[in-house]
Amino acid sequence: MASWGDLAAYVHDTYDVISEREGEIRILFNFEQFNEDDERTQVIILVREELDRLHEWVQIASPIGLASSVDLHALLTEVGNSTIACGAAIMGEHVVLRHSLPLSDLDIHEFTDPLTLLAGTADQLEEQFFGGDNY
Repeated sequence: MASWGDLAAYVHDTYDVISEREGEIRILFNFEQFNEDDERTQVIILVREELDRLHEWVQIASPIGLASSVDLHALLTEVGNSTIACGAAIMGEHVVLRHSLPLSDLDIHEFTDPLTLLAGTADQLEEQFFGGDNY
């Protein structure tokens, strides 16, 4: 990868894009592509970020539920104990899992592996703490 444009082209060729605006692509990550019996999905938001006006990054984020309806201490404890490729944050009213990567010399596996891990973790935590598959 060399730029946001390169990543966007790859994402369009590989994933189910559900919406797009400048600097942001939303995809529906379908777990069925890995396990035909699994019909669950997870919304993933890819955002172009710029560090120091010099370096392009991609932020991978997935909402898992409303912050007001969860025990944040228990959720953050679980994230700390069981996640590898993401951290939790509150963005707006939602708890999200997110991970960021520099684009300049990004190998495609450095994008797809964290995206897959984040989607799976988000799906698991959403079920565990919010009781469903709403995002």
